[in-house]
Amino acid sequence: FCMKTLVAWFSHRGMNYVAGKMVDLKVGNTEVAAKLAAELSGAGLFEIRTVQDYPFDYRECVEVSKRELAENARPELAVQPPELDGVDTLVLCYPCWCGTMPMPVWSFLDGCELSGKRILPLCTNEGSGMGHSEADIKRLCPGATVEKGLSIKGSTVSGAKPQISAWLSENGLV
Repeated sequence: FCMKTLVAWFSHRGMNYVAGKMVDLKVGNTEVAAKLAAELSGAGLFEIRTVQDYPFDYRECVEVSKRELAENARPELAVQPPELDGVDTLVLCYPCWCGTMPMPVWSFLDGCELSGKRILPLCTNEGSGMGHSEADIKRLCPGATVEKGLSIKGSTVSGAKPQISAWLSENGLV
């Protein structure tokens, strides 16, 4: 990557809880937000994907995510994180699962050298906000500067471009 900023994202397609009901998302809410952030900032994109796909069914996915969190699991990634030598800022996009980031995001962070870098967390959710993900990122990446994150309600992500643009601008990326 020759970009100074990288947007790394994990998203779940399939059955999701949106605005109080189950819907089948062809594109996950976090993917939508991440691509908007990359488009607005001119950043590179990296999708955090696991070797083992998560269940399509929302309830099954929740059960898997609860078990992974309880076990402090680090699911194997399908693609290893890129070298971040030329990257100053990482925009880290993820849904809020069980009050924090999905465990594949933990796997990603464990696989990156982030000392001296700036991390901007962007979390999609249906009302749980950032959960304790910002504190978890600070704990996982003690040498990085973790900025105040942006919480976006998944059901409103298609109209979140102004919100994402303002946040990126506050952080000097637009």
